[in-house]
Amino acid sequence: MHPKKSEAKLNELAPLIHQAALNPHCDLTTLNRICDTAIHFGFSGLCTNLNFLSSARQKLGCSNKETKLIAVIAFPFGTIPPSMKKAEAEFAANNGADELEVVPSYYLLKEGKGSLFAEEIAMICSIGIPVRVIFDTATFSRQELELAIEASLDAGTLGIQIGNGFGRSVDKSNIAEIKQIANNRCPIKAAGGIKSLDHASELIQAGASSLGTSYGADLMEAFRRNKP
Repeated sequence: MHPKKSEAKLNELAPLIHQAALNPHCDLTTLNRICDTAIHFGFSGLCTNLNFLSSARQKLGCSNKETKLIAVIAFPFGTIPPSMKKAEAEFAANNGADELEVVPSYYLLKEGKGSLFAEEIAMICSIGIPVRVIFDTATFSRQELELAIEASLDAGTLGIQIGNGFGRSVDKSNIAEIKQIANNRCPIKAAGGIKSLDHASELIQAGASSLGTSYGADLMEAFRRNKP
């Protein structure tokens, strides 16, 4: 990467990073280290599961406004009933989450049931904290993506996340497609396989407003080495 080329977009990398703590084999010691990393660099988000939510809240501190605590709901596949998604979301809200990232019902989307798809998301949004909807865009047709994004925006979501960390890495073409469909009506978060500064730079220049990654510290160290 040529640092000067991306300086305008990457001059402040830390606020764009949502550090992930989603490895199912993570233990409390590792979680605490991940939280310390997020605090040290000033990442704008730390994303974890419900099991670690209370511990992460305690480690980050209740007054920490710089690093939002983000809880995933029905992660990673969204294949639970709406009532259970709502229960998960309420649990997250009651245990310190600042934001939610929910995996919607891909089944309803595949069946073309846009109204029910939107109702499920709206139910989560009604809890009262910001909601981001996660889409595995590689599995959707253009028509399905258009339906999903319109329904999500109508339901009141904070934004769209592309990718869930499973399967292939997110790339700039995914960002461009979602940006075109959403028509700049919401921020776009990219997640999945973001390990290098070159990759991060491509996604940001394509229009990603935040990056979900398990490699936040590595990206920061690489950025510091390359910063002019």
